Amino acid sequence: MKSLSLVIFGVTSNLAKIKLLPALYGLAKKEILPTDVEIIGIARGEKTKTEFQNYIHGVLSIKKHIHELSDDIFKNFCGKISYVSGDATDKKLYTKLKKILNSQNKIFYLATYPELYPVIFRNLKSFGLNNQKNGFSRLMIEKPIGTDLKSAKKLNNLLLKYYKEDQIYRLDHYLGKETLQNIIDFRFGNGIFEPLINREYIDHVQVSALEDFGIESRAGYYDAVGALKDVGQNHLLQMIAISLMEDPVHYTNEAITRERIKVLQSIKPMARKIVFGQYRGYRKEPGIDPNSKTDTFFAFKTELKKDKLKGVPIYVRAGKMLQRNVAEVAIVFKVPINRIFKELDSGHSHNVLIYRIQPNEGIVLKIFARAPGYEKKIIPSYMQFCYKDLPGEPKDPYENLIQNALEGDQTFFNDAPEIEAQWKFTDNLLKAKKKIHTYKPGSWGPKAADDLLKTDGRSWIEPSVEFCRF
Repeated sequence: MKSLSLVIFGVTSNLAKIKLLPALYGLAKKEILPTDVEIIGIARGEKTKTEFQNYIHGVLSIKKHIHELSDDIFKNFCGKISYVSGDATDKKLYTKLKKILNSQNKIFYLATYPELYPVIFRNLKSFGLNNQKNGFSRLMIEKPIGTDLKSAKKLNNLLLKYYKEDQIYRLDHYLGKETLQNIIDFRFGNGIFEPLINREYIDHVQVSALEDFGIESRAGYYDAVGALKDVGQNHLLQMIAISLMEDPVHYTNEAITRERIKVLQSIKPMARKIVFGQYRGYRKEPGIDPNSKTDTFFAFKTELKKDKLKGVPIYVRAGKMLQRNVAEVAIVFKVPINRIFKELDSGHSHNVLIYRIQPNEGIVLKIFARAPGYEKKIIPSYMQFCYKDLPGEPKDPYENLIQNALEGDQTFFNDAPEIEAQWKFTDNLLKAKKKIHTYKPGSWGPKAADDLLKTDGRSWIEPSVEFCRF
């Protein structure tokens, strides 16, 4: 790759602190960053070179980051990154930027409030920083893309006023997760399971994104949006889209994105089949309105209106302060009419194909086989593919997506129709938000969520800790 300038607006933001800077350090450690890349961090406060390097060192020293801090790698990384103080609304910042950018290839990462987008876009264009005459100019922005369908359309129209679609990288970090991407390879790279992923063989599908912690320091943001907008509109719908989409035929951005969009446009919003919950004690969290009606949990039923899985029930749930921290998709197969051991324990149990997105990532098939010994006994077991058992270091989602953007690969980024289909579905569910069910922290959520499946003669699958153990 030719030389590259990566400009981060909001380099001292919480997003940059928690995600971007550790990811960039990880790419530097793995020698994936271009050797001649310059990273320019922008924020309003004044910082000397030493102060900025000390700030980065403090950020990277936080123990929850996956990379150990190495003095040599850190020194090399600091040689690539510099700091510019300035206000994103001030034209002087862009005059300064144009003078110091040394590369014809540019990526602008907006780790800022969406309210600043219009003025940043306008100034980047005014100073010619969005043109691609002698190199590329790309824009990376984070979810949420809008707060509803109307605002998402407005933002997408604003983006297209200043950039072409192939320059825009709308980032949902779940799309950078190793197992979620691997679903495509697993399903369409093997000839075993894909012929069975249809309504003839599938009983139902369960999608879960459960967290065993609360809102932490996100009170201001979280109380304004709630669980469905925070993770349902994006992460959960992408889990559905990738795990249930039709064969893309080719492994290209256009083909894969087209199939994801088909799923998102096909899922049916069933307003009478959604439950909202709030964990007990949420209203006493610092910064939360004591009368808050914000959802910290949701569960809903949906189905596809067409294609091979038309009419197959899809049950979705997500929330905070629950019993376990896990995200997975469970494809539940029908029990064959002619199963030969129905009279035994497990005789009426379902085979389940599980895509475990986190924490113990892997792809697992729940099967049944005879136990050793003289007694005729059928027991469940797992055939499993586990990342922890493989050599090499797992890819961080942000590292993965930043690398994709460096290479110009938009496959695991969202485009405008995809975002708008997600918001159209979510808006319809939000219209049904009336009652908030309280649930006990450390539980699996409100009873009403269990009743959602019980009505159909089903129950939620308790995420297993028996496979891909740490």
